Amino acid sequence: MRVIVAEDDFALSMFLQKGLELEGHAVRCIADGATALEQIQEDAPDLLVLDLGLPRMDGVDVLRTLHGKVTSMSIMVLTGRTQLPMKLDCLNLGADDYMIKPFSLHELLARCRALARRRVGVGTGVLQHGSLRMDRILRSVTFGLESVDLTVKEFTLLEYLLQNKGRSVSRRELLEQVWHMSPDAGTNVVDVYVNYLRRKLGAAGSIDLIETVRGEGYGLGTRTDGGKRPPTSVRSAGPASFAGAA
Repeated sequence: MRVIVAEDDFALSMFLQKGLELEGHAVRCIADGATALEQIQEDAPDLLVLDLGLPRMDGVDVLRTLHGKVTSMSIMVLTGRTQLPMKLDCLNLGADDYMIKPFSLHELLARCRALARRRVGVGTGVLQHGSLRMDRILRSVTFGLESVDLTVKEFTLLEYLLQNKGRSVSRRELLEQVWHMSPDAGTNVVDVYVNYLRRKLGAAGSIDLIETVRGEGYGLGTRTDGGKRPPTSVRSAGPASFAGAA
């Protein structure tokens, strides 16, 4: 999942980021409520982990602003406020879970997985293009019957391409959305990781699934077979030809 952590305690924010990234999630940390709202508009994350005591805009005001506007994002409130009326207010304003500090990281990750499972029920858990299938909850990728083992960043890159299939995605956009880097950064990291993906998908039987769009960037191929490698043609050689295929 793509996760925004809105938390002004730097040490806690880094702790959450590390734990969530070890689970395979792509995480962006933000230290105030107003910026969090702006980033939600840009990133369309799957999960918001929200502290209530944020500068510039309180977490409750963030919930109030989002209420009724964002339906595809899960929200977990993470706070030291233990009062029941506050918890009820947050849940009524659209929070999906309310967790009190101090907390167990293992419990928080388990609750995140539970929120992710709920998303499957509204059709957001699986992304597919032809023979390529990504399960965002199980963090698995298959091509046909072959499993494709990806790193966290490779998974996030492929996820973004799947979410934007049918259009070209520029290197600048990928730097911003997948790596959270300045689009003007002088790096070829996007090209390197696209090549990683191509090699791994190719080993599973894909050809030309990720296309280079000259002058623009990359996009998922539009082949009707989903980029599946055609079977090797074999000339008939009588009964003896079966020995080589056994």
